[in-house]
Amino acid sequence: MMKSDKSDAAGSQVLVYIGEQLARYGFGHGHPFGPDRMDAFWQEAARHGLDKQVVIVEPCRAPEKIIRRFHTDAYIERVKALSDSGEGFLDFGDTPAFKGMFEAASTVAGCVCDAADRLMHGEAKRAFIPIAGLHHARRDMAAGFCVFNDCGILIEHLKDEHHLSRIAYIDIDAHHGDGVFYAFESDPAVWIADIHEDGHYLYPGTGFTNEIGRAEASGTKLNLPMMPGSGDAAFMDGWKKAEAHIRDARPEFIILQCGADSIADDPITHLRFSPSAHAHAAASLCRIADEFCKGQIIALGGGGYNRQNLAAAWTAVLSKLLAA
Repeated sequence: MMKSDKSDAAGSQVLVYIGEQLARYGFGHGHPFGPDRMDAFWQEAARHGLDKQVVIVEPCRAPEKIIRRFHTDAYIERVKALSDSGEGFLDFGDTPAFKGMFEAASTVAGCVCDAADRLMHGEAKRAFIPIAGLHHARRDMAAGFCVFNDCGILIEHLKDEHHLSRIAYIDIDAHHGDGVFYAFESDPAVWIADIHEDGHYLYPGTGFTNEIGRAEASGTKLNLPMMPGSGDAAFMDGWKKAEAHIRDARPEFIILQCGADSIADDPITHLRFSPSAHAHAAASLCRIADEFCKGQIIALGGGGYNRQNLAAAWTAVLSKLLAA
């Protein structure tokens, strides 16, 4: 197993963020988003020997100034207050407060931004953060198990810190990534391709084909809603459109939100993809990354509430990050 300091990461292909601090982002045993999700994935990855092929990086917290690039001051203060009390909800019932919530959510944000910095500095080409991809949180509120939107924080970090102007965000979670989409709906620097269950049948009820971006960003966003029960054949047809869209972006950096709740038999969704869909998406995006952006791609675990599914899907993604 490779060590986690920056010098050891030099020249490595894939960084993986694993540690107790990251696993703490969860809402208690019995909640769909429990704190056991990271271990379920890591045990499966280790069973395939992938733990010996990656650089393991210790989780780290984001400073507030980085979180403020996406979230409002008032909302951050509210998260802090509820984190101290551990009582109540951050939204209308999906996202309960827990003690240490602010620190746990800050760690998710810290890991994705640290990974971006390492990739931009040439220490590695690819990174995977299993407990990340919290794509529902808005700038001023939580939603759908998501306290801080690490995807949005990462995009703002890439724009502000690394001055990127063509960032590709691809989301294959069963739920539409509404917190990312609407935050950047009018931003031409952010190209989005989102394959998800049709919003007529699943939370958050958004992400329709006519939502393509606004003003000067019109045409930079692609939503591909899928009917309940859609399987790999439908995914592959949609992926052709998503891949063409991302190629048109000629991205400087690629973010993949690879939520596993689109896999068949997830307890709260209705798509029927297999882990092969996730592997296909990861392999395709690695080729695009190699062509346009020095191989730089970060994969974020996203949703997934059947532990066997998330373990299989994320391991499939990691294997493709390693193989590419």
